[in-house]
Amino acid sequence: MSSFDESDAFEGASLAARAMAARPMPYLDDLNPEQRAAVQALEGPVLMLAGAGTGKTKALTTRIVHLLNTGSARPGEILAVTFTNKAAREMKSRVGRMLGEAVEGMPWLGTFHSICVKILRRHQELVGLKSNFTILDTDDQIRLLKQLIQAANIDDKRWPARHLAGVIDNWKNRAWTPDKVPAAEAGAFDGKGVALYMQYQARLRDLNAVDFGDLLLHVVTIFQTHEDVLAQYQRRFRFILVDEYQDTNVAQYLWLRLLAGAHRNICCVGDDDQSIYGWRGAEVGNILRFEKDFPGAKVIRLEQNYRSTPHILAAAGGVIAANKGRLGKELWTEAEAGEKVRLIGHWDGEEEARWIGEEIEAMQRGTRGMRPFSLDDMAILVRASHQMRAFEDRFLTIGLPYRVIGGPRFYERMEIRDAMAYFRLVISPADDLAFERIVNTPKRGLGDKAQQKIQVTARQHGVPLVEGAAILLREKGLTGKGATELATLLDGLARWGRMTHDADLSHVDLAEIILDESGYTGMWQADKTPEAPGRLENLKELVKALEQFENLGGFLEHVSLIMDNESEEQGEKVSIMTLHAAKGLEFPVVFLPGWEDGLFPSQRSMDESGQKGVEEERRLAYVGITRAEEICTISFAGNRRVYGQWQSQMPSRFIDELPQAHVDVLTPPGLYGGAYGAAAASAGPAVQSGLEQAAAEANVYNSPGWRRLQARAGERPVSQPREQRSSVIDAQAISAHTVGDRVFHQKFGYGAIIAIEGDKLEIAFEKAGTKKVVARFVTGPDDVPF
Repeated sequence: MSSFDESDAFEGASLAARAMAARPMPYLDDLNPEQRAAVQALEGPVLMLAGAGTGKTKALTTRIVHLLNTGSARPGEILAVTFTNKAAREMKSRVGRMLGEAVEGMPWLGTFHSICVKILRRHQELVGLKSNFTILDTDDQIRLLKQLIQAANIDDKRWPARHLAGVIDNWKNRAWTPDKVPAAEAGAFDGKGVALYMQYQARLRDLNAVDFGDLLLHVVTIFQTHEDVLAQYQRRFRFILVDEYQDTNVAQYLWLRLLAGAHRNICCVGDDDQSIYGWRGAEVGNILRFEKDFPGAKVIRLEQNYRSTPHILAAAGGVIAANKGRLGKELWTEAEAGEKVRLIGHWDGEEEARWIGEEIEAMQRGTRGMRPFSLDDMAILVRASHQMRAFEDRFLTIGLPYRVIGGPRFYERMEIRDAMAYFRLVISPADDLAFERIVNTPKRGLGDKAQQKIQVTARQHGVPLVEGAAILLREKGLTGKGATELATLLDGLARWGRMTHDADLSHVDLAEIILDESGYTGMWQADKTPEAPGRLENLKELVKALEQFENLGGFLEHVSLIMDNESEEQGEKVSIMTLHAAKGLEFPVVFLPGWEDGLFPSQRSMDESGQKGVEEERRLAYVGITRAEEICTISFAGNRRVYGQWQSQMPSRFIDELPQAHVDVLTPPGLYGGAYGAAAASAGPAVQSGLEQAAAEANVYNSPGWRRLQARAGERPVSQPREQRSSVIDAQAISAHTVGDRVFHQKFGYGAIIAIEGDKLEIAFEKAGTKKVVARFVTGPDDVPF
C-alpha cells in the first residue's frame, strides 16, 4: 500500500501556537458582519448559507487566506473542493491576490475528480488497479458498453449503450457498486442492468481503466474498507472547504463525511434555493440535513445581496417562498429600488421574440426612460434549448448580434444538421456532403467499407454518391442488410423528391414524412438517454420553423444565409442560454421568456418527479430572476405550437407567486382578462381592474412596437397557421359562433361566449375567469370527448 511522502507528514502544532505567527488581516475589513463571522469560525462544522449575489466566493477564498495567514493551517493541509476547474483556478488566483504572493503548495485545491485521481494513484492496488491506470472518456465508455450489449444478444437499437451509461453513472453517483445496487433497481435496462454493470466493472479492471464515476466510487470504497488509509487523510486534511454544496451527489457527500468524520472542521458553502441539478444526481437533501449530519454546526446566512435591486430580490423571494423543502433566508440590499420586475403576455411565441428584439434595440438606444445598455449587458434565459430558435431567427433577420452560451446555436445542433441534410438531399440529390452525413444515420449497416465502395463507384462513373449507390446495388457490389437498407433509403429519397411537386402536400407535412419514414425520428424516440427528449423537441421546433416559408428550398436558402451570416467574435452581443447554463452568471438586463405551465415548469419534470420536480423548477425560476442586476422582464405567450399543434397556454404557476407590489404588468388588456394566471382569476374584479389599468398606463411602452402589439390585440395573430390566416371556410366556421353560446375548452373548462373578435372568442369560463381563445380550440358542450 502506498504511503505519504515525507513532506506529507502531519505536524501536530496547535492552533494557538501557529496563530502566534499571524500577520495583519486587512482582508477582513472588506467583509460584512456575516461574511466575517463565516471567515473567522475556523473550528468545527460551518454551513455558509449564501444566497444569490451575496459574495460567497469572496467569503470562501477569504476563509482560506485567513487559515494561511493566521498559521492555522499550512497550504497542504487544506482541502478545498469545487465543481469546475474554472472555479478552482479563480479561487487560487483570488487567494494569491489577497496574500500578495503566488500560492505555492496547495495541492488539494481542485475539483472532486482531480483530487480523487491523486488519491487513487496512491492506493490503486486496493481496488485491483495498477498505478498507470487510464481514465476512459465518454466515447471509449460507450464503445465498451456497446461490446457488452452485443455480446449479451441485446438489441442495441431498443437498448442503446448511452442509456446503459446513464444508468451506471446514476448508480455510481449514489455510491452503489454492482453488489450494492438495491432490488428496486433490478428492472433497469430491461432487467439486465446490474449484470451488465458487473461485467463492465470487470472489463475495466482487465483494461486497467476507470471511468469518471469510478474516481469517486473507488476512493469512497477504499475509505470505507481501509480505516488506516482514511485515518491518514483525516489527519492530513485538517480543514475542508466545499463550494456549491447543494450540487453534491451521494458519492461526493459520503466522501466528504468520511474525511470530516474525525476533526469535523468542514465548511460547506451553498444555497439550497439554487439546487437545480437533480437530473444529474445532485441531492438538495445533502445541504438540508447538514445540521443533523454535523450536530452543533454553525449556520451562517449570507443575505446581503450585492447584485440586484430590491424589486428583483422581492420577486425572487416571493416565488421561492412557495417551496417547502428549504432552510429559508431573505435577501436584502442597500441598492436603490430601481425598476419593478416587468411582466408581459404575448399572443404567441413569435410575437414574444419580435417584441424582445425591439425591446433590446430600444434599451440599447436608451429610449426606455433609463440608461442605455450595451448588448453585452443583456441576456435571454430560456427553459428549453428549442426556445432559442425563434430568437435566433428573429435576431438574424433584424441583424442583432447574439451569442449562444453553453451549447451550439440552434442550426448547429447535431440533430438539426442531420435533419437539414435529409432535406437538402431531397431537394438536391447531388449534395454529396448531405448524403455522407445521413447514409448511416440512423444505423443501416453501412459502415466505413460499404461507404468506401459507394465513393469508389461514384468516382468511377463520374456521378454523385446517390447515383453511385444505385449503380453499386445494380451491380450487386453490396449485399446483406446494408444493401437492403440502402435500397430503402434510395427509394425514399426518390419518393420524397417526387412529393415536393405534389400541390396537395405542404412542405411542412413533407418534412415530417421525411423524418419519420427515414427512421430518424424513431431513432431518437428509441434513445433512452437524457438528451433524447430535448433533441426531439428541437426537431419539432425545426418543423415549426418551416411554416414561415413557401417551400423546403426557400427554408434551406434561409438557413444557409443564417449560417453564412455568423458575426465575427468581436463586438457586442446579446447572450442566449438556458437557465441551467446561466447559474453563476449575472447581467444588468435579463429576459425570461416562455413562462407557461408545461414549458416552465417543464411538463416532463412534473410528470417524472411530481412535487419534488415542481420545487426544483421553482428553484430554477429563482436562479433566473436573480441573474438580473437592474432590469428583469418575464414573458409568456397565450398560444404556442406544441408537438405540431397550436395550443392555448396557461401562464406559469410561478407567475401567480410573484408579489404584485414588485411587478409592473404590461400585458395588453384582454389577453388574459387583463390579469395573469389563476391568481388574477380568483382575486376579484377590483384587482383585475387595477392590473388592466397598470397595463393601459404603461406609457414607457409608447413605442411603435408596443402600439403595434396593442393594435393587434383584436386582430388575427401573425403567427397562426397559414390556413387560419387566409381560409374563407375557417372564417365562415368562426362566424357560426354567437354571443351567449355555451362552449367547452380542454384546459379552461365550460364557459359562455361574451364577445367575438375575428377568429378569437372572449369567453367567461366558469372556473378560469374571462379569457380570449382561438375559436378552433373550443367545442360545443355536447362534443366534449370523454
